Amino acid sequence: MSSILAGIFDHNGDYKRLENELENSGFGNSHYIVYLTEDHHHAQFLASVEIKDNEQSQKARDVFQGNSVLKTYVFENMKISEASYSTVKKYIDARSKAEIHNSPDVKKKSQHTGMDSEVKF
Repeated sequence: MSSILAGIFDHNGDYKRLENELENSGFGNSHYIVYLTEDHHHAQFLASVEIKDNEQSQKARDVFQGNSVLKTYVFENMKISEASYSTVKKYIDARSKAEIHNSPDVKKKSQHTGMDSEVKF
């Protein structure tokens, strides 16, 4: 069964270029979806591509990387007809909540000797 490779792209990305590169890589118009908001010129956008094997997966990943993808997700056993915006967004939200994010750097102080004889009261 096929899987879906979904990618979140920066607001500076060009969705038309992404569509052209996907089609030039062998993906038909019915094998991918680019989700846009009403203000698609200044917002992030999301794209889903139906992949059937490792070769198609690598081609789609290469196209995504060439278009400055921020994050990719693979959803197994899903067809492009099942990849509505609300479904894909729900799965991405669930995976994001399950991820362990990096904590900020913690600075550790070295052990000191405490007060010594030079301290005067």
